Amino acid sequence: MQFERLQTNPKFDRANRMVERIANQIVRRWDDTLGAARLGGRKAPYDDSAFEFEGGSKDQLRRKHYDKSLRLLWKAEEHASWLSFRDCSSAERQLLAMASDNMTEEEKAARERLCLPEYKELLNREYTQREKEAIVSILAAIGHGEAYAWMVSTEVLGLVKSTGARAALTMQVFEEAKHFVVLRELLQAFDVPIRRQSAWEYLLLENVYKAQGLEKLFGMNVVVEGIALSLFGLMSSYPGLEVLRRFHIDESRHTALPGNYFSEFPLSTWQKHNPMARLQRLKLILPALALIPCLEEDLAVLGIDAFEFGGSALRKLAHLSERNGFYLPVSGPQLLNGLNGLFNFYCKASRPEHSFRNFMESESTVGAEELAVEREVFAGLAMP
Repeated sequence: MQFERLQTNPKFDRANRMVERIANQIVRRWDDTLGAARLGGRKAPYDDSAFEFEGGSKDQLRRKHYDKSLRLLWKAEEHASWLSFRDCSSAERQLLAMASDNMTEEEKAARERLCLPEYKELLNREYTQREKEAIVSILAAIGHGEAYAWMVSTEVLGLVKSTGARAALTMQVFEEAKHFVVLRELLQAFDVPIRRQSAWEYLLLENVYKAQGLEKLFGMNVVVEGIALSLFGLMSSYPGLEVLRRFHIDESRHTALPGNYFSEFPLSTWQKHNPMARLQRLKLILPALALIPCLEEDLAVLGIDAFEFGGSALRKLAHLSERNGFYLPVSGPQLLNGLNGLFNFYCKASRPEHSFRNFMESESTVGAEELAVEREVFAGLAMP
């Protein structure tokens, strides 16, 4: 695959890396100190240096339980066809006589190909070493996010009301687990080091995990899942990464979940407009802003303008936030206008030829299927 590599400012690239390293050391040492004093600190039992949870990968347990559960997962449509459930895909209906399996044919093919030597040959054929490093660096940000999504959705499961809501969150827990283990193995197939969390990812995800009550839905299903939706929509057309279309569809349901839940159990006026809650939501977003220049160098290798991507993702995030009643200290248009000015200020300093533009009008999602899915999400329609 051919990319038209974009030029970045080496001085700013070095400065961004240096600032990130220093910030990373500070936030981790601070959390280590708080943890040693039993005053808080990092909450997540997650080792981002090893890209796995504390206690190691224990893949044998995964094969015995997670993989086996997938194989043996029963469908109500098959075993209780007189009920209203229609939870089998058309492919699964055809496969019922052959196997009890919850995956579609496309997912199974992607999974099988991942284990084949031909998959690595495809990656080496399609991408240079630096391009593979860039792809892994970008997707690792979401991979770490999937680990936290797994933990956060588990906690939110205990907060929601109604059988339907608990069923929905149970499936999100299941899907986050699938996302993490599959994406982890997918990235390992690139045979390049998987980086640990940047300071900005660390702050963003830890703050989301520590959020109180249903504010976790804002941090996870609006902010983190909104960013993931944008990244999967951007990269799902890359050779060897077509399975990300499945992730993109899952994330679209996750971003739609708060709106569907609040249509049944609305946030109170105080929950929506509480000044402290509005400030806390803004605080959750701020690390995501710092992540944009942090990823600029890797995105540029793939011919992607980091600020075009950032503008596209933030526009969708602001839309989801207001639609769900998670109001910020300023309105969505005011926020986007201010961020656009900040983006242009940075670009004017780092790009000698830069002229003012509206990054918030950018669209980073590619692919007809992905765009159709997002049109449904951002039109405010409930996902099927």
